[in-house]
Amino acid sequence: MTHFQADATPSNKAGVTLMNNQVGYVVANVMRDKDNVTVTELPSMIRVDGVNKIDFDYEEIAEALGWDDFGNDDFEEIMSTHYGRMVVLDDRVLLFANPEDAAEYIDFDLQVVE
Repeated sequence: MTHFQADATPSNKAGVTLMNNQVGYVVANVMRDKDNVTVTELPSMIRVDGVNKIDFDYEEIAEALGWDDFGNDDFEEIMSTHYGRMVVLDDRVLLFANPEDAAEYIDFDLQVVE
């Protein structure tokens, strides 16, 4: 009989699943060389996983695509799922593994309430 155990240890990881199409592939290639980011290509999707924080810089992505502009609508179109705390800004998407790291963006109060 197999026994399963829960492990509540934080992974310190965050990530997204991108469509494996032309745009998703270029975005994955932009992210591939970043520190602490792993890109995994699968037949129907591309996983982009990172340690602590991932920064999808729209200007950098637009340049790689040869586009004048890349924005939230474009990112949402190629992203199917994510894990971690997602912060959507005008010029980028940030993913944080831990809510404490995103506190300044999500109004997460780090003070103990008594």
